[in-house]
Amino acid sequence: MELASYSDRPIGPNGRAEKLPAGKLHSAQYLIAIVLVILAVGLWRLEVLGADNFRALAEANRIRKIPVLAPRGRLFDREGRLLVDNYPSVSCYLLREQIKDLDADLPFIAKGLHIPVEQIHATLRRFQTAPKYQPIPLKQDITPDEQAFIEAHRNELPELETLDEQRRLYPRDGFAAHMIGYVGEISEEDLNKSKYAFYQPGDVVGKSGVEATYDALLRGEDGSRDVIVNSHGKEIGHLGQTLAKPGQDLKLTIDLDVQMAAEKALEGKVGAIVAIDPHTGEILALASRPTFDPNQFSVRLSKSYWNEILTNPDHPLLNKATQAQLAPGSTFKIIMSVAGLQENEAQTMRVMCSGGASFYGHFFACDKRHGMVDINTAIPWSCDTFYYTLANKLGIDTIARYATSLGFAQRTGIDLPDEVAGTMPSTAWKMRNFHEKWYAGEVISVGIGQGAVTATPLQLARALGGIASGGVLHRPHVVFPDEVPAQELTAIHETFPGSGDATIPLAPENWQIITDAMAAATTTGTAAASHLEGIDFAGKTGTAQVMSHDALARSGGGHRTVPNAWFVGMAPRRNPDIVVAVLWENGDWGANSAKLGAQVIDAFVNKQRKRENNVRIAEAPKPIAPSLSPTASPGTAATAVIPPAQ
Repeated sequence: MELASYSDRPIGPNGRAEKLPAGKLHSAQYLIAIVLVILAVGLWRLEVLGADNFRALAEANRIRKIPVLAPRGRLFDREGRLLVDNYPSVSCYLLREQIKDLDADLPFIAKGLHIPVEQIHATLRRFQTAPKYQPIPLKQDITPDEQAFIEAHRNELPELETLDEQRRLYPRDGFAAHMIGYVGEISEEDLNKSKYAFYQPGDVVGKSGVEATYDALLRGEDGSRDVIVNSHGKEIGHLGQTLAKPGQDLKLTIDLDVQMAAEKALEGKVGAIVAIDPHTGEILALASRPTFDPNQFSVRLSKSYWNEILTNPDHPLLNKATQAQLAPGSTFKIIMSVAGLQENEAQTMRVMCSGGASFYGHFFACDKRHGMVDINTAIPWSCDTFYYTLANKLGIDTIARYATSLGFAQRTGIDLPDEVAGTMPSTAWKMRNFHEKWYAGEVISVGIGQGAVTATPLQLARALGGIASGGVLHRPHVVFPDEVPAQELTAIHETFPGSGDATIPLAPENWQIITDAMAAATTTGTAAASHLEGIDFAGKTGTAQVMSHDALARSGGGHRTVPNAWFVGMAPRRNPDIVVAVLWENGDWGANSAKLGAQVIDAFVNKQRKRENNVRIAEAPKPIAPSLSPTASPGTAATAVIPPAQ
């Protein structure tokens, strides 16, 4: 018995068996028991407590949630004619949960989808911080051949999935592009803005124009559908779906016929035309040239097209109606006339124009020798000498006070992104910006809309429309306010602050002098060549130098040294129904722009007359058909009714 237990003991270095202490033996037994208990508890937690969680994970492995993208709201003109629609499209997405060996698959995927491997790598880097369950868009608007490639390789490439989407379909040839805007994939920069806090990488958002301003209303709410997939990611069943909520349709204030007239007038030119209803502030037309094709932006913008836009010296993406800050030239003389008449300076002014006048030791030229000029002839003849003298009498701060009350040096508050404010100099303005005092001689050029004063076509249209309406100005807008929920409308007004609605005191007799003189400009004055027979058409031309005479002499001339041509016109002359502002960059004389404005006015007035005529015909009492016999029943003879204009 003793020999047996001795043989079980460990043998030490000296050949003798060593005795294991009882304490160590018990500790080892306790440790083993504790480990077994921990393993048992862990197994119980996994099998019992965690059963529901792992069941859900297992379900997730076989159930895939596929997004159903909401179609954007459509855009219509004021008469309900469709401007922007959607078309069905298919896009390819990458499902990272299905990826086995992406690096090995990439060349094959790139070849089948006709995209560079580098482009896929760039897309993956952009989405590397996004949740892994989120699909990554690889290519939008894929072709039928590319769809067939994906379907034919479902087993080899389970990470590829197609998704039905609605893509934007814009008018051709950049029609109204600067007002409508375009959509595009959200950028990393946008994702860092609070406005896009609830957006995800890959979302399509409005980038400019109405598409950007009203994106929250137009985009709708995406839905989803739950499908059952097998181990290869192939769809084998449906479980349910949450329907997408389409975006809200919006009716714009523009009149398609007036917009077409503006687009046609600007064809082949650089500049802008904006038409506004001064009674309400509704924009009837807004065109800017050169333009761009928003359809190019709605899918993936090609590098060649983007380079073409970037290298164009006329800046196609610039909305010249709201962003071109240029000297307004002689159109500013209407603002000068308001200031002069309201200050009781212009009523009795008589100035002899012999081709210019000297002020502070410098000669300021006029384009003609007008002879004796007063306010009634100074406007239609556009006499610089008269307005040099008036500016010198009023001083820069008085001019600035009236100009700012009419919206100069302020945004109008139009519901379009990136409107600019322009510039109206004053003594305070010069000290603030240049830390210099204002010199009296500097006001002379301001009197004819040159010098430091700049404005946009929209500002001019609103200001002159307000003057012709007796001093009442309205906030311009391109979407009818009743189309927008009150809370959203308030947010838009806060996002796009401006001078908004305003009323300035304007004596009736002064209002009459100015509007009558503007009417004379289109009959016997500088815009006489644009006279519209039978239409009470008034306006003011403007020719603004793009550089000084000295700079022009040094430049050697060229197209881009030709003055900018301006015109602001309205019909009728008082309380007008339409005001049109035209900017033709390097268009030379303002009389050239007057012809463009007259085309838009003519299109508007003739349409109104045709509509009124059709309404009168439709409302006229029908003649009683003569009886064919004493027993003839009523209505034996039919009366044709002229259908309303289309």
